[in-house]
Amino acid sequence: MRKRGAVSVDVHNHVMPSEALDLLGADPAYGVTLADGRWRSGHHASFDVDASFYDPAAKLAALDARGVAAAVVSPPPPLFLYQVPAADGARLCEAANAGLARFCSAAPGRLRWLANLPMQDPDAAVSAYRAAAGDGAAGAAVGTSIAGSRLDEERFAPFWRHAEELGLPVLVHPAFNQPHPALEPYYFQNVVGNPLETTLVVERLICSGVLARHPGIRLVLVHGGGFFPYQAGRLLHACGVRPEIEIDAAAVRAAFGQLYFDTLTHDTAALRFLAERVGVGHVLLGTDMPFDMAEDRPMDRLAQAFDAATVEVIAQNAQRLFAMGDVPAEG
Repeated sequence: MRKRGAVSVDVHNHVMPSEALDLLGADPAYGVTLADGRWRSGHHASFDVDASFYDPAAKLAALDARGVAAAVVSPPPPLFLYQVPAADGARLCEAANAGLARFCSAAPGRLRWLANLPMQDPDAAVSAYRAAAGDGAAGAAVGTSIAGSRLDEERFAPFWRHAEELGLPVLVHPAFNQPHPALEPYYFQNVVGNPLETTLVVERLICSGVLARHPGIRLVLVHGGGFFPYQAGRLLHACGVRPEIEIDAAAVRAAFGQLYFDTLTHDTAALRFLAERVGVGHVLLGTDMPFDMAEDRPMDRLAQAFDAATVEVIAQNAQRLFAMGDVPAEG
């Protein structure tokens, strides 16, 4: 029998439900092909569509193999498709959210889901978020940029206002890096570009005052928060010497209370520093499964970085943040 209590919950774990894949495969408007079980599109590197993207049994088996008890699953950036017309985006999100709800219903004690939203149309995104919350979404997943627009821009103000009213966490995932020639070789669009995107989104939301205006917003930042936890001192210094920044250092420090950071640093020393910098209470287990950049043995990494009591706190963080209650322990 499974034990009850604080257990490992992966908050950075991706699902592409069959309902969304079927729509993308059938409608050329989205520019996606899924031949031979491989995703191909003009906006994301190709990858194999692993069974755990769409099969709940395969997802649970993958969690068990890594010693993870539960997951808050989210649509990955390939499912955002913010560049398509708003009506097509809304259709995709409706299919994805219906599929995510069905997917998690296979194991409601172990799986929760974050909504996919048509952020290219902020009003539609608000409506979709409210509908998804009514259908059991534990929060939402959004990209760091929306077809070139930034989340601190005024047109997204209704989204942040309603997101605060809903009171559910928002996971912000890198999508997509703006063109930069130095990022082209060596997979640097991911290796360097993704942490840079996360750094940009959180510092812009702080400096624009979005987080201060909406103190109830709780953001989950993946990949260990990008470069932000490790270079926040530079922003703090700039607040006091640069006229372009209209907030003071106190606003930057206050924002840390609204931010949560996953453990996906791929480095034990960096993970220890992250917990020291942001506080253990704001660290969440995250793997990026099932992509090839995922942490394959996440519980080993936690055990290397922290003592058992700290690992227990990190486990409790996800349960509390996503209001999950007791979750069956793995094994």
